[in-house]
Amino acid sequence: MKCILIFSLILTTFSISAQMTPEQVVQKQLETYNNRDIEGFMSVIDDFVKMVDFTSGKVTLEGSDACRKVYTSLFEASPKLHSKILTRTVFDNKVIDHEYITGRKGSDIPIELVLIYEVDHEKITKMTVLRKQ
Repeated sequence: MKCILIFSLILTTFSISAQMTPEQVVQKQLETYNNRDIEGFMSVIDDFVKMVDFTSGKVTLEGSDACRKVYTSLFEASPKLHSKILTRTVFDNKVIDHEYITGRKGSDIPIELVLIYEVDHEKITKMTVLRKQ
């Protein structure tokens, strides 16, 4: 009986530690973004994801179907798309990335954004975007 209890405790500990941290979820999203891998990208996006403009508070994207449509189009139009993380801060279930994006829709003009990702149960539930004025 003791062996069964110990084995059960080990399995529980292993399954808890096998979960991705919020930072690992966002890192996977970044890597699949840079590879323009829509399936990998969507694997860490919540069904009810929201994208919000920080300045106005306006919801600019809502739901995984809308997210898939936007990013599929972006990936197809951006063969040289790449995001480099300038700084990353992790605070509880939030990951704050200062990103430097090149190759967006074939443009030579880089974009700098700050994104605040909120992660719950290994899925990105909200992305708040800060753009330079």
